[in-house]
Amino acid sequence: MADELIFYTNPMSRGQIVRWMLEEVGAPYETQLLGYGTSMKDPAYLAINPMGKVPAVVHNGKVVTECAAICAYLADAFPSAELAPAAADRADYYRWMFFAAGPVEQAITAKSFGFEPDADQQRMAGFGSLGAALDALEGAVAGKTFVAGDRFTAADVYVGSQIDWGLQFGTIPSRPAFEAYAAGLRERDGYQRAKEIDNALIAEMQAANPA
Repeated sequence: MADELIFYTNPMSRGQIVRWMLEEVGAPYETQLLGYGTSMKDPAYLAINPMGKVPAVVHNGKVVTECAAICAYLADAFPSAELAPAAADRADYYRWMFFAAGPVEQAITAKSFGFEPDADQQRMAGFGSLGAALDALEGAVAGKTFVAGDRFTAADVYVGSQIDWGLQFGTIPSRPAFEAYAAGLRERDGYQRAKEIDNALIAEMQAANPA
């Protein structure tokens, strides 16, 4: 099938980021649901992602993993969706998408594991400290509707997902700039469709496996 697009995910995962991106792209896609410790570790899926983690997409036989990479790839693969700036205008697009995927993600993970780098370690760690990463992220979105230019792009899907998720679960502190930026993105049809799909899947999973 032309433009065959398969999405491997679990609704209780970072796959929600890619679901949102796919809904913004608007192209048809097939969803394959995988379970933690079960089908994610099956040889068939490990052949797609040796890490045994979701999400992943396979587009016309080509595999892409890692959420930020998937968002950037889909924006380029489906240019009619207009989710990437012109090549000459991609500085902020790449900068903030990969800043959120790198230093911000690392800093939040370190904090959740109880690791606070000291002054010497901060010089070696790419994220420096959680406070420094969050201050930089705040500066990127303060007073802006979109993080890269004057229209919505894949960078907003990734950066917005990190902020939205962080505010929801308390891994990112509530700051006016974060709240305002996330509030605007939550109004998007693509965001709402994605949440509706994943929330329904979560409800089905919970009903099938009650605690």
